[in-house]
Amino acid sequence: MSESTEKHKAIAKARGPVKIAIVTASDTRTLETDTNYHYLRPEIEALGHQIVGYRIVKDEPEQVAKALDDMVEAGAQIILFNGGTGIAPRDTTYDVLARKIEKPMPGFGELFRMLSYNEVGAAAMLSRATAGTYRQKVVFSTPGSPNAVMVAWTKLIKPELEHLAWEVAR
Repeated sequence: MSESTEKHKAIAKARGPVKIAIVTASDTRTLETDTNYHYLRPEIEALGHQIVGYRIVKDEPEQVAKALDDMVEAGAQIILFNGGTGIAPRDTTYDVLARKIEKPMPGFGELFRMLSYNEVGAAAMLSRATAGTYRQKVVFSTPGSPNAVMVAWTKLIKPELEHLAWEVAR
């Protein structure tokens, strides 16, 4: 890791807890069956960060867009969407977020698909996982499978969480 990256990470960590929101896009999940929320919540809280919003929405464009704006209004610095990133006709989360994102972070999707390839092979190309900034917040969108959420969180998001929140707001 470069000296400037280490410096940025130290500054970011000193700023305190990151405010995070979780949005699950699913036509079938409920609070009880939302395994991704039940995985992410303790992971986030164990790091000392704060969940400022949580919602399950149908994979409908209006609901996805409203959830994004509501989580921004709730003060989230990082918004984690899961679900709706595939190529099936019902998968619209990616399409909504791609229109809203102001500064794409193509490296996230590229790295996610590379890591997914190691797990699921060529099927990784079906994922439209994406990330970028929206209204000075960082938005991530991953597939809804629990393994995909775990891989994205542990390998990509968690190691850079404070740094991301700091960079987008400075």
